[in-house]
Amino acid sequence: MMNKGFIGALAVALIAGAGWYWSQARTSDDMAPPGATAAAAGGAMAEVVVPAALSAQAQQGEVYYTAACASCHGTDAAGQEGIAPPLVHRIYEPSHHGDMAFVLATRNGVRAHHWPFGNMPPVEQPLNDGELAAIIAYVRELQRANGIS
Repeated sequence: MMNKGFIGALAVALIAGAGWYWSQARTSDDMAPPGATAAAAGGAMAEVVVPAALSAQAQQGEVYYTAACASCHGTDAAGQEGIAPPLVHRIYEPSHHGDMAFVLATRNGVRAHHWPFGNMPPVEQPLNDGELAAIIAYVRELQRANGIS
């Protein structure tokens, strides 16, 4: 069994490397969410299409997401102007921010690297592995419904 510290360090290194790559490969205009405008603080940053049906796991994830994440990341992970970014955005596609990036962000917080919102603190209400897996399933299903895979 691999050391958890080693896995965590490897995940952080991968995220940092990917962040550097994306910062070099994209301009700030590329980083704007689809349909972004100069909206009022707290307004949704993205228009999110919600799938007609969610898997059972994603349905449970929506409940956990609403309780633990929506106050910052907005309803249906659409983000909130001046508060937190949309998770339904190509920056968070699985090939750039894998599922472990979401786990690490909720448990440890994350330093700002794509958006001008400042650092994200750890989620105050601890989430267990099953709850996190359900939230990730919910976000991934929203992403797929919006052409992010």
